[in-house]
Amino acid sequence: MSRRSFEVTPILMLRAYQAGLFPMAETRRSDRLYWLDPELRGILPLDSFHLPRRLLRTVLSERFTVTSDTDFAATIAGCAAAAPGREETWINGEIEHLFGELFRMGHTHTIECRIDGVLVGGLYGVSLGGVFFGESMFSRVTDASKVALVHLVARMRLCNFTLLDTQFVTSHLAQFGAVEIPRDEYKARLAEAVAKPATWRAAPDPAELHAEFHALAAQ
Repeated sequence: MSRRSFEVTPILMLRAYQAGLFPMAETRRSDRLYWLDPELRGILPLDSFHLPRRLLRTVLSERFTVTSDTDFAATIAGCAAAAPGREETWINGEIEHLFGELFRMGHTHTIECRIDGVLVGGLYGVSLGGVFFGESMFSRVTDASKVALVHLVARMRLCNFTLLDTQFVTSHLAQFGAVEIPRDEYKARLAEAVAKPATWRAAPDPAELHAEFHALAAQ
């Protein structure tokens, strides 16, 4: 981790991601960003994603209305908000601003889960070439963030993405197949995936999505 001593711009952010770095603030109220380049990097392989049958049933049910790229501000605010077991977050005002700019540039994407029109969970991250850099997720009701993750993976597969970077591996992500790989291996995979074309589709055909859900459950 190194202290930042220069202005961070959206273009610099993209260059940093392409080089394998990502920014974090120490706390929600911090006015400083730090660049991280961990020795072990978390990834979630798309071809071995584990989708339990119970969660598949939830994804296919009408409990959640799932959308993409419809409310960036509320999604990142949900990720930044304190929650039980997560009283402090790393998303400060500058992070919100920078990712908002990347959203307007088409490089930040969100998945939103709603019940009766109310946002109850979601996630956001950065896309560059065939890579999606997962940043954060939140859940206000059971399974909301899990459903958002399944929708993310399905969209990535449909849109020819090849690498899902989770930065770190948590117990939440490990249950879906997330693993840690050495930094050098990660950067080799990153360079290959960034060079591959992929186009995010916020609203793919529902039949295509459902086919991907079933394919994930069968892995």
